[in-house]
Amino acid sequence: MRITINGSPSLLAGSLDDVRAHAAGAHVDGFGGYWLAQTGLVDALTAFCAIAPDTGTMELGTAVIPTFPRHPTMLAGQALSTQAVVGGRLALGIGLSHKPAVEDRLGMAFERPVRHLMDYLEILQSLLETGGADHTGEVFSAHMEAGGRPTDTPPAVLVAALGEQTLRVTGRRTDGTVLWLVGPKTIGSHVSPRIREAAAEVGRPDPRVVCSLPITVADDEAEVRELHSMLLAGYDELPSYRAMLDREGADKVGDVSVVGNEDSVREQLASIAAAGATEFAAAEIGRNPDESARTRELLKSL
Repeated sequence: MRITINGSPSLLAGSLDDVRAHAAGAHVDGFGGYWLAQTGLVDALTAFCAIAPDTGTMELGTAVIPTFPRHPTMLAGQALSTQAVVGGRLALGIGLSHKPAVEDRLGMAFERPVRHLMDYLEILQSLLETGGADHTGEVFSAHMEAGGRPTDTPPAVLVAALGEQTLRVTGRRTDGTVLWLVGPKTIGSHVSPRIREAAAEVGRPDPRVVCSLPITVADDEAEVRELHSMLLAGYDELPSYRAMLDREGADKVGDVSVVGNEDSVREQLASIAAAGATEFAAAEIGRNPDESARTRELLKSL
């Protein structure tokens, strides 16, 4: 299982300088991938263009860009432009987001999400791969003749897929899935078998399964898990995450975090790999410099 870094906690202050410094440190420490969420007013793709000179050959992945606010034609142009700037290192992670976010924050209707995703991928991937699209869908349509592209190398496309139908669409059409707050039991019994079966049905390669969780190397495990639950309060109330936590037998978000001393964390990561994850994108959370250093050193050792 590949170990990469989820730098999304560095976005909290909204400073690109913080993101640049964090990503550069991950590069110096030898990690091969760096992921950013699309949150707040920091645009992840623009951030990648800014930090590209400081990140060597690291893969740069979005985890994830919500689809509802951006038409697939717009995202295709942004992704191809970013791919050209970063030298072909982009992994484009997209997701449907959640009904409360889409309806309450954006004032949009969260309707037919699976159909939405199918139309979105049909247009997005056609534009990424050929520069053109000709699709009349139920949710999205696009009729664009193939033209010049900033790069002829399309980025990998991954989807934040949790439900059975979205996992099937993702497995049949994309390079894999990017997960957040999904534990090893759920990966092993639900995510991995479904997405791999769907890919195999259409002859696609074994899909990537990127597991991203909060991680802290510390001795007082119970206290740290409670902190994670507090910091990420609200996620456990979103229906899709709640369903995954229930599958895991977890009450709070902190119950699926990777927390403990070095030996315990190694065991937890081994269980994630055994469940079928191909990559662990570590969202490091340290209460003090010592915990941050212990966490990073453990990850480097793996």
